[in-house]
Amino acid sequence: MRTAGIVVAGGRSSRMGRSKAWLDWRGAPLLAYVVGVVRTVVDGPVIVVGAPGQELPEVGAEVVADPVEGRGPLQGIATGLAAVGDRADAAFVASVDLPFLHPAYVRRVLALLGGHDVLLPVVHGHHQPLAAAYRVGLAGQVAALIDAGRNRPPDLFAVVDTRRVEAAELRADPALAAADPELESLRNVNTPDEYAAALDQN
Repeated sequence: MRTAGIVVAGGRSSRMGRSKAWLDWRGAPLLAYVVGVVRTVVDGPVIVVGAPGQELPEVGAEVVADPVEGRGPLQGIATGLAAVGDRADAAFVASVDLPFLHPAYVRRVLALLGGHDVLLPVVHGHHQPLAAAYRVGLAGQVAALIDAGRNRPPDLFAVVDTRRVEAAELRADPALAAADPELESLRNVNTPDEYAAALDQN
């Protein structure tokens, strides 16, 4: 299975008050960190999806812009899947605000996709559509849903073969259990306080 990466960076960051892509993380923009982690696992392209006209740091990845601003994460997923085109069979999709994302998590999620359309982790009581795996062939179907005004990730999960996995199944992989036992890979930073706490922990 040929794999690609998609990093969705076009959110408004309203609670953070500034672009999360530019947040300093280990001496580089947070976007660079997330792209770098995904790149270590996938064998195909890594695509960064931004909002129209959004300024993003240079991280050595392909950058594409959503065609319409403000349609939410499903639009970013659709844009990324379309940009991968025929260069991969599946893609790991991440949000830009995952400062503790670990390669072992990315590898485990892609491995669990199997023949399904979507591998959707359900961890910490929440679905995690921006730390999940998707078949690239879904691009047209996702775009059609958005055009029909159905632009939330659950709208997609309701109509395609979605496999949901919980924390225990993710951690059944010894490599992930050793590298990220608390699944901190899924911890995002939405506010200045959350960012400060992540910096203190780093």
